[in-house]
Amino acid sequence: MKTGSDWGLILALWAAGLGAGAQFAKVSTIFDTLGQIYPGAGATLGFSVSLLSFLGIVFGLFAGLVAARLGVRRLLIGGLLLGAAVSAFQVTLPPMPVLLVSRVVEGLSHLVIVVAAPTLLGSLARGRARPVAMTLWSTFFGVAFSVTALLGRPLSDAFGPAALFAAHAVYMAAMAALLAWRLPPVPAPPGPRLTLRAIAARHVEAYRSPATAAPGLAWLFYTLSYVSILTVLPAMLPEAGRSFAATAMPLAGIVVSMTIGNLLLQRLPPVPVVIGGFALAAVAAAALPFTASPWVPVALIGALGLVQGANFEAIPALNPEPEQQAIANGAVAQMGNLGNTLGTPILLAATGAFGQAGLVGFALLAFGGGIAVHLALARARANGPKGAEPRATRP
Repeated sequence: MKTGSDWGLILALWAAGLGAGAQFAKVSTIFDTLGQIYPGAGATLGFSVSLLSFLGIVFGLFAGLVAARLGVRRLLIGGLLLGAAVSAFQVTLPPMPVLLVSRVVEGLSHLVIVVAAPTLLGSLARGRARPVAMTLWSTFFGVAFSVTALLGRPLSDAFGPAALFAAHAVYMAAMAALLAWRLPPVPAPPGPRLTLRAIAARHVEAYRSPATAAPGLAWLFYTLSYVSILTVLPAMLPEAGRSFAATAMPLAGIVVSMTIGNLLLQRLPPVPVVIGGFALAAVAAAALPFTASPWVPVALIGALGLVQGANFEAIPALNPEPEQQAIANGAVAQMGNLGNTLGTPILLAATGAFGQAGLVGFALLAFGGGIAVHLALARARANGPKGAEPRATRP
């Protein structure tokens, strides 16, 4: 491999991530249109979004183990091709039960991409470029939703949902072809066979490791709060600021991550930046009962922008070997899918019972949990065998 950072390839991997984010966005942004196509689906239609997370919850860490054994390049290209095939099938707008099965299969494609692509990024980006690359990767979900809303929704409105699914299939196939051409061979490390016993043992080992587990467990608290707060909080604001907040909140996270977050990561290890982001978000959440300004929710999500980039940078910072990074990315995928699945229902239950106080309490518990996880595991790393982790990774 080259000794420098190949930014063309880094951007191509990020673009592959946009395709993975669009696997959620292509359904979420036209959810009302799909309701007209499947008028008898009722609440079942909601599973067309959430089922994409199912395999990630169950097999997230397993995907990291497989990536480490089979090779991340091969797995990433296969995941993109599978995503293209599923979207091409969905062009037919199959009956609802079949559509739901296809979303479960698509979840496998999504899982593979979000494990393999950041693992490759952690290996390809070097020196001061790596925090920038990992922060860029952290924006893939938000950017994918913005682009799909901007371009995909009008396409669907003009030509129907099948056109959006077809466009996504072409995009995924094109990314697979591009990366098959551009990615250098990445040999898989030697290791034992992945028997059921070995897989169970590696799950225990991964979550007992204060280096491998830290980014995943912190990501659980991030994903519990991020999507749920974006979904629930704008409706609780005065009508005059509601639309502004709903638009500006996700953009604030992306902008802060790519600007202030990148600057901090050039000067500080990632773990303190994650902790600082959670702490600032907690301050903003505590201020919500005292003001109706939409800028406070914007500041809250902006603070979480520090968390998203730095937590991804913590993966290669705490786990220098590609095999460790693949497993850590699998843990992040597993915990992220769990958080995305549980966050909104829990927050809706909290606000239904306690109103705004329920939202504030939920946010403070989530942000405090993220801080506590990183502090506890940083202490465990510091007290572990001397030299077990790079000094720069300790807060």
